Amino acid sequence: NMTFLRTAVNAQRKLRGEEEMSAGEFLKVVRAKAKDLKIDADMLKRPVNVGFSGGEKKRNEILQMAMLEPKMCILDETDSGLDVDAMKLVAQGVNALRDNERTFLVITHYQRLLDHIKPDVVHIMANGRIIKTGGPELALEVENNGYADLLEEIA
Repeated sequence: NMTFLRTAVNAQRKLRGEEEMSAGEFLKVVRAKAKDLKIDADMLKRPVNVGFSGGEKKRNEILQMAMLEPKMCILDETDSGLDVDAMKLVAQGVNALRDNERTFLVITHYQRLLDHIKPDVVHIMANGRIIKTGGPELALEVENNGYADLLEEIA
Protein backbone atom coordinates (compact mmCIF):
# COMPACT_ATOMS: atom_id res chain seq x y z
CA ASN A 1 0.00 0.00 0.00
CA MET A 2 2.77 2.44 0.94
CA THR A 3 4.81 1.53 -2.14
CA PHE A 4 1.78 2.14 -4.33
CA LEU A 5 1.05 5.50 -2.68
CA ARG A 6 4.63 6.71 -2.80
CA THR A 7 5.02 5.67 -6.45
CA ALA A 8 1.77 7.46 -7.37
CA VAL A 9 2.64 10.61 -5.42
CA ASN A 10 6.14 10.81 -6.89
CA ALA A 11 4.89 10.17 -10.44
CA GLN A 12 2.49 13.05 -10.00
CA ARG A 13 5.21 15.30 -8.56
CA LYS A 14 7.52 14.41 -11.46
CA LEU A 15 4.86 15.44 -13.99
CA ARG A 16 4.56 18.81 -12.23
CA GLY A 17 8.33 19.27 -12.36
CA GLU A 18 8.68 18.87 -8.59
CA GLU A 19 11.30 16.82 -6.78
CA GLU A 20 10.28 13.39 -5.60
CA MET A 21 9.29 13.06 -1.98
CA SER A 22 12.01 11.39 0.06
CA ALA A 23 11.12 8.22 1.95
CA GLY A 24 11.28 10.07 5.27
CA GLU A 25 9.16 12.97 4.08
CA PHE A 26 6.63 10.59 2.54
CA LEU A 27 6.38 8.53 5.74
CA LYS A 28 5.75 11.66 7.80
CA VAL A 29 2.97 12.87 5.47
CA VAL A 30 1.25 9.48 4.94
CA ARG A 31 1.31 8.65 8.65
CA ALA A 32 -0.27 12.00 9.54
CA LYS A 33 -3.01 11.61 6.94
CA ALA A 34 -3.58 7.97 7.92
CA LYS A 35 -3.88 8.96 11.57
CA ASP A 36 -6.58 11.50 10.68
CA LEU A 37 -8.50 8.70 8.94
CA LYS A 38 -7.87 6.24 11.80
CA ILE A 39 -5.86 3.97 9.53
CA ASP A 40 -3.33 2.01 11.55
CA ALA A 41 0.28 1.55 10.47
CA ASP A 42 -0.23 -2.18 9.82
CA MET A 43 -2.85 -1.39 7.19
CA LEU A 44 -0.35 0.80 5.35
CA LYS A 45 2.07 -2.12 5.13
CA ARG A 46 -0.45 -4.51 3.57
CA PRO A 47 -0.84 -4.94 -0.20
CA VAL A 48 -3.42 -2.58 -1.74
CA ASN A 49 -6.90 -3.69 -0.64
CA VAL A 50 -5.75 -7.25 0.19
CA GLY A 51 -7.75 -8.49 3.15
CA PHE A 52 -9.36 -5.09 3.68
CA SER A 53 -12.90 -4.86 4.99
CA GLY A 54 -15.35 -2.67 3.08
CA GLY A 55 -14.76 0.21 5.46
CA GLU A 56 -10.98 -0.19 5.26
CA LYS A 57 -11.13 -0.10 1.45
CA LYS A 58 -13.15 3.11 1.52
CA ARG A 59 -10.84 4.75 4.06
CA ASN A 60 -7.85 3.67 1.98
CA GLU A 61 -9.43 5.30 -1.09
CA ILE A 62 -9.86 8.53 0.91
CA LEU A 63 -6.21 8.25 1.98
CA GLN A 64 -5.25 7.92 -1.69
CA MET A 65 -7.23 11.09 -2.46
CA ALA A 66 -5.59 12.88 0.45
CA MET A 67 -2.14 11.93 -0.80
CA LEU A 68 -2.74 12.55 -4.51
CA GLU A 69 -4.81 15.74 -4.02
CA PRO A 70 -6.82 15.46 -7.25
CA LYS A 71 -8.75 18.46 -8.58
CA MET A 72 -11.82 16.30 -9.29
CA CYS A 73 -12.97 13.46 -7.05
CA ILE A 74 -15.76 11.09 -8.07
CA LEU A 75 -17.18 9.01 -5.23
CA ASP A 76 -19.55 6.41 -6.60
CA GLU A 77 -21.75 4.97 -3.84
CA THR A 78 -19.01 5.42 -1.27
CA ASP A 79 -21.54 4.65 1.47
CA SER A 80 -22.25 1.17 0.08
CA GLY A 81 -21.40 -1.50 2.64
CA LEU A 82 -20.23 0.90 5.33
CA ASP A 83 -21.34 0.77 8.92
CA VAL A 84 -22.20 4.05 10.65
CA ASP A 85 -18.74 4.55 12.16
CA ALA A 86 -16.90 3.83 8.90
CA MET A 87 -19.23 6.20 7.03
CA LYS A 88 -18.49 8.98 9.51
CA LEU A 89 -14.74 8.43 9.12
CA VAL A 90 -14.99 8.49 5.33
CA ALA A 91 -17.13 11.64 5.45
CA GLN A 92 -14.64 13.32 7.79
CA GLY A 93 -11.88 12.50 5.31
CA VAL A 94 -13.88 13.92 2.40
CA ASN A 95 -14.78 17.05 4.36
CA ALA A 96 -11.13 17.56 5.30
CA LEU A 97 -10.24 17.54 1.58
CA ARG A 98 -12.90 20.09 0.61
CA ASP A 99 -11.56 23.41 -0.60
CA ASN A 100 -12.08 25.91 -3.41
CA GLU A 101 -9.55 24.11 -5.62
CA ARG A 102 -11.24 20.67 -5.55
CA THR A 103 -14.57 19.43 -6.87
CA PHE A 104 -16.44 16.39 -5.61
CA LEU A 105 -19.10 14.44 -7.44
CA VAL A 106 -20.73 12.22 -4.82
CA ILE A 107 -23.09 9.60 -6.22
CA THR A 108 -25.42 8.06 -3.67
CA HIS A 109 -28.93 6.68 -3.34
CA TYR A 110 -29.25 7.60 0.32
CA GLN A 111 -29.47 10.73 2.42
CA ARG A 112 -27.40 9.17 5.22
CA LEU A 113 -24.09 10.01 3.52
CA LEU A 114 -25.30 13.54 2.84
CA ASP A 115 -25.99 13.94 6.56
CA HIS A 116 -22.20 13.93 6.93
CA ILE A 117 -21.05 15.42 3.60
CA LYS A 118 -23.15 18.52 3.01
CA PRO A 119 -23.68 18.99 -0.73
CA ASP A 120 -23.66 22.39 -2.38
CA VAL A 121 -25.83 21.19 -5.26
CA VAL A 122 -28.00 18.09 -5.62
CA HIS A 123 -28.91 16.57 -8.98
CA ILE A 124 -31.53 13.84 -9.30
CA MET A 125 -30.95 11.48 -12.19
CA ALA A 126 -33.44 9.14 -13.86
CA ASN A 127 -33.10 7.23 -17.10
CA GLY A 128 -29.63 8.67 -17.65
CA ARG A 129 -30.76 12.31 -17.41
CA ILE A 130 -30.72 14.93 -14.70
CA ILE A 131 -34.39 15.53 -14.01
CA LYS A 132 -34.12 18.02 -11.17
CA THR A 133 -31.47 20.20 -9.55
CA GLY A 134 -31.58 21.96 -6.22
CA GLY A 135 -29.87 22.45 -2.92
CA PRO A 136 -29.41 20.00 -0.05
CA GLU A 137 -33.13 20.17 0.68
CA LEU A 138 -33.80 18.30 -2.59
CA ALA A 139 -32.04 15.21 -1.24
CA LEU A 140 -34.13 15.43 1.93
CA GLU A 141 -37.29 15.73 -0.16
CA VAL A 142 -36.41 12.53 -2.03
CA GLU A 143 -35.51 10.78 1.22
CA ASN A 144 -38.89 11.70 2.70
CA ASN A 145 -41.13 11.32 -0.37
CA GLY A 146 -39.29 8.96 -2.71
CA TYR A 147 -38.82 9.46 -6.43
CA ALA A 148 -42.42 8.89 -7.54
CA ASP A 149 -43.47 12.57 -7.39
CA LEU A 150 -40.39 13.67 -9.32
CA LEU A 151 -40.92 11.02 -11.97
CA GLU A 152 -44.55 12.12 -12.36
CA GLU A 153 -43.43 15.72 -12.85
CA ILE A 154 -41.29 14.80 -15.86
CA ALA A 155 -43.81 12.33 -17.34
